[in-house]
Amino acid sequence: MNSNALLDFIKQTGRPVSKRDIVTHFGIKGAERIPLKRLLKQMVAEGTLLQTSSQMYISADNDDAPKTSVLEVAGITVDGDLFAIPAHDEKSPALRNAHIELVGTENMRSAPGVGDRILAEIKKIDDSNFEAKVLRILGQPKARIVGRIQKHKKRWIIESANRKDKHDFELATHLLDEIKMSEDDLSDGLLVEVQPLPDQVRSGLKRAKLVRVIGNEDDRRAISRIAAAQYGLPFEFPKDVVDETAPMKVPNLGKRKDYRKIPLVTIDGADARDFDDAVYAEADTDPRNEGGYNLIVAIADVAYYVQVGTRLDTEAFKRGNSTYFPDLVLPMLPEKLSNDLCSLRPDGERACMVMEMKIDRNGKLISKSIHRGLMHSAARLIYEQVQAAIEGVTDELTGPLVDPVIKPLYEAFAILDKARQKRGALEIDMPEKRIVIDDDGHMSGLATRERLDAHKLIEEFMILANVAAAELLQAKDALCMYRIHDKPSADRLEAASTFLEGFGLSLPKGQVVKPHSLNNILSRAKDMDYAPVVNEVILRSQSQAVYSVENIGHFGLALQNYAHFTSPIRRYSDLVVHRSLIKAYGLGEGGLDEGQAVRGPEIADHISKTERTSMEAERSAVDKYTAAFLSDKVGLEMSGRISGLSRFGLFVKLDESGADGIVPIRSLPDDYYIHDEQAHALIGRKKRLVFRLSARVTVRIADTDPLTGSATFELLDAQRGADIAGFKGPEKIRRARRQEGRRKNASPPKGKPNKYKKKTTPKHKRRKNNKPQS
Repeated sequence: MNSNALLDFIKQTGRPVSKRDIVTHFGIKGAERIPLKRLLKQMVAEGTLLQTSSQMYISADNDDAPKTSVLEVAGITVDGDLFAIPAHDEKSPALRNAHIELVGTENMRSAPGVGDRILAEIKKIDDSNFEAKVLRILGQPKARIVGRIQKHKKRWIIESANRKDKHDFELATHLLDEIKMSEDDLSDGLLVEVQPLPDQVRSGLKRAKLVRVIGNEDDRRAISRIAAAQYGLPFEFPKDVVDETAPMKVPNLGKRKDYRKIPLVTIDGADARDFDDAVYAEADTDPRNEGGYNLIVAIADVAYYVQVGTRLDTEAFKRGNSTYFPDLVLPMLPEKLSNDLCSLRPDGERACMVMEMKIDRNGKLISKSIHRGLMHSAARLIYEQVQAAIEGVTDELTGPLVDPVIKPLYEAFAILDKARQKRGALEIDMPEKRIVIDDDGHMSGLATRERLDAHKLIEEFMILANVAAAELLQAKDALCMYRIHDKPSADRLEAASTFLEGFGLSLPKGQVVKPHSLNNILSRAKDMDYAPVVNEVILRSQSQAVYSVENIGHFGLALQNYAHFTSPIRRYSDLVVHRSLIKAYGLGEGGLDEGQAVRGPEIADHISKTERTSMEAERSAVDKYTAAFLSDKVGLEMSGRISGLSRFGLFVKLDESGADGIVPIRSLPDDYYIHDEQAHALIGRKKRLVFRLSARVTVRIADTDPLTGSATFELLDAQRGADIAGFKGPEKIRRARRQEGRRKNASPPKGKPNKYKKKTTPKHKRRKNNKPQS
């Protein structure tokens, strides 16, 4: 048998073939299999054949799709049907960039879900469209592992970056040629992503095959990439997605409203990566609205470029949002959109969606309208620059803008800020921290983001535009992707109230708690030493904000109607809101279609999940950077506060750097510790040592591991405990202890023994010595 005969057989079969198929067809026996193995390897190396990880082969120049293939269910089409993409080990060129729709799933007893791998029968419709009939559901693929490899004798061992993984993996080196690598390319400390294999070696270690190399552990710039890979966040955009953006350009004015002469400005942080919102304000000259203002919020018109049903839209939906790491960003949209066409920089005209609003002197939104426009930003400003300008320190850029642009913005903000305070939006004071990265990619510390009026100004303008978007969609009974925040649960509020009693603070009993009730407590604790713990406890009592097509309001903002409209460049929710507004108000192409409207609840659930995944990945990167930052400070003593508690130990936040670490419970004085969730404390049952949330402590840095993001501290002077000065404990607990004490000292009823009285042995029964009786 030669290569031509083998190639002809594979082509004629019309589907991926296994080695067994080849052996059976050619009648190969015994030792003849060795030359076959060599021939297959040679043909794969030459590119004549393509091989999957399951040892299946297909002709490399075969443009026809295989009759069966392993696919991954990627999502739902605009018509509500499932569609799939080739599994990562499927290398058929015909399927690589095709649209594959699943058929017949409505008749299945158990249909596959998004993320499931399936074995499917493939039917070609045309060059770019295929139908797939599910033959078998293979289930969810095994999660990939991110870790560090080390040479151990003759084996390569992978240490997982996930703290929850209790075992290591052995690298399957015989599969390295699948990604065109060899053992010579491996080295100690290499950071890799691997796929666990179902088989196991004699040593008991699970095996895994190498998927890709992330970097080296000595490269601090690889830290964020590790975190992203851990949570399955994609680094690159597929080529077909990027190709869709190539011909895109800013549209002509056409039927759009012309905003090019209005001095709209963007105001962001110095390190901002997105510039998708611009603002403008002017006093209302209408005598019927004396003291009121006209506001304009212009947002990048992402819906014009990213339309339903495109590959670009599928990828944006899959990502759900952008993810921000200390040293890099994984955007929801390719660079041509996120950094150019949808970035409202002052270097040219940009397409925009514009919310025009009118407020009265009390900050009430009395009118709003949505438009599609064309704008030219007057300036790209940063918060500190704008704040300095309003305080009288201007520069070449802000000087000419103070009177016509900046002052009216602050005047309108002052009205909105008073309205916010009046309605009682929740005012939790938790300073925002950011990791400071030097030019070499090393963390140099943690800095607190200063909160200026310039920050609050933009925040209030965005909130008002979000409210306007929700109300406009409600008026048309159109789909709205609400940002909802439920009120705290009764159990959480009761636990918080019980704890706050220890500080002489209390929530009103028998009333529906509103944000202003919590603000009263925060205000009373504001200047106290224990203010951080009060803010922390109230924050932990809150529900999680999510996306939903059903509106229950936003508790934290004290708003009944609230959607996300202002960041479609980085949130898919906002893109859906833009599309719905376009359709509801007849603003042209790019509107919401019926298929996506039907899928509203599903979209809301998906983007809520992607948001949580991104948040977890971002926290993981911060933990890894922090551990790397502390790695050269092992042995040093530092002060801090207890920032968290669990049955595993204490979490401590250092005062100087803001870095976090854990004090394992095994390192505390020997005792049986109870995690009292109501009291936010670890309490020793025997010695009654108390370690309470926010108490000040001194620790020694014992160990760090940048790979897993863990830092271990040793608590100094732990024998004294760590309680909060002035904390008396919840009244309910104190009352129970007093009652317990009274019961112990009380005389027992006549004829009944006192169960609290210490039992003693009668004198005549006591032994005279401790020697055992013979």
